[in-house]
Amino acid sequence: MDWGMKNRLSRIIRPDTGKALMLAVDHGYFLGPTSGLEDLENTVAPLLPYTDSLMLTRGALRNCINAKFPVPIVLRVSGGNSVLEEDLSHEDLTVDIEDAIRLNASAITMSIYIGSPHQHQTIVNLAKTVDMGEKYGIPVLAVTAVGKEMTRDERYLSLACRIAAETGAHIVKTYYCEDFDKLVKKVPIPVVIAGGKKVTEKDALELAYKAISDGAVGVDMGRNIFQAEAPVAMIQAVRSIVHHGNSVKKALDLYSSLKAKKK
Repeated sequence: MDWGMKNRLSRIIRPDTGKALMLAVDHGYFLGPTSGLEDLENTVAPLLPYTDSLMLTRGALRNCINAKFPVPIVLRVSGGNSVLEEDLSHEDLTVDIEDAIRLNASAITMSIYIGSPHQHQTIVNLAKTVDMGEKYGIPVLAVTAVGKEMTRDERYLSLACRIAAETGAHIVKTYYCEDFDKLVKKVPIPVVIAGGKKVTEKDALELAYKAISDGAVGVDMGRNIFQAEAPVAMIQAVRSIVHHGNSVKKALDLYSSLKAKKK
């Protein structure tokens, strides 16, 4: 791995803690104006000081993020579907590597859909993305999804993550599951967990704590932060678990305290 690649990875996974807190706000690429992100610019701005990196599309980046704020960017480069499609796996590459460079991306990201009708296409696209990234020293985050007939358990998620690693991804994002520690041991690249659907603040903090305890290098949360009752308090609570090893109780107390101060 060359210097540029290592340097960009160090912007996403902090060298001092070996952990990463990513804020995912790329939902609009197939969901449109997602609840909580209708006004993406004003939603994200107060969260930027507390995230290690921001995962989003190039359109959202150019139009909604202040270029003067030094937040590392994880740029989504796949798309081509929408929530109206029955098969969300029908994606393709939608961003040229030169545009990712112009946007100063610290990493590029795309989804692979294991066990789906377009599994082959998404894996080949991942390989192409890795080739593009390697050429310019830009790491690739593979986002894993499994087919509707496959449960989100250790067996299938390990399959998806290992395929991503074998294809050349530098980081992989997946769902938390029972026996997650076994998954981490089977995957030779850093694993971050997805926040998933909105749950209670306590449940989201428990998810982050379990994932970190079981070997994840970090979390890539979206809805459980920007849809929280107090998003700025929530991202700080999650951060306290990821980087400071706080217990769920301490993180929840921090959330409640920060939320009360805002009032």
